[in-house]
Amino acid sequence: MSGERRKAFLSSGHDHESCIEQAMADAVALCAERGARLTQLRRRVLEILWQSHRPLGAYEILEVMSGEGRSSAPPTVYRALDFLLENGLVHRIASRNAYVGCSRPGHSAAGQFLICEGCGSAAEVNDTRLEQAIDSTAESAGFAASEHTVEISGRCPNCR
Repeated sequence: MSGERRKAFLSSGHDHESCIEQAMADAVALCAERGARLTQLRRRVLEILWQSHRPLGAYEILEVMSGEGRSSAPPTVYRALDFLLENGLVHRIASRNAYVGCSRPGHSAAGQFLICEGCGSAAEVNDTRLEQAIDSTAESAGFAASEHTVEISGRCPNCR
């Protein structure tokens, strides 16, 4: 189990460019499959989220875009984020009012996140046992869960 925990957070040898390329290829494929339009703006917002590997708020995304000479208004970025959420390409981290790229595109109805209080990085872990436990608990209460996100704060291996 400890090996799995170490893999959740990026190592110093992480191939970040390959990671971004794969995320973008997955997004293009998912949108093509669904007939959804991945516009240049939506694509750029997704790239910005994947470049940091930490949850970013809409205004942080706007700052990056502004630094690139792109003029966008908050509603434009929020619309792009809504599209990315609806298509399972990002998750919203409620405790941070921020967004992070989804490691399982198209499966955004459930997710668990380990969020470092030190560096702010977030690792998506997808433990099906936890998903099943949440669904089972909801079901036993007569509740039909449509989505659930678990956010766990603590210290990543790099900050411990």
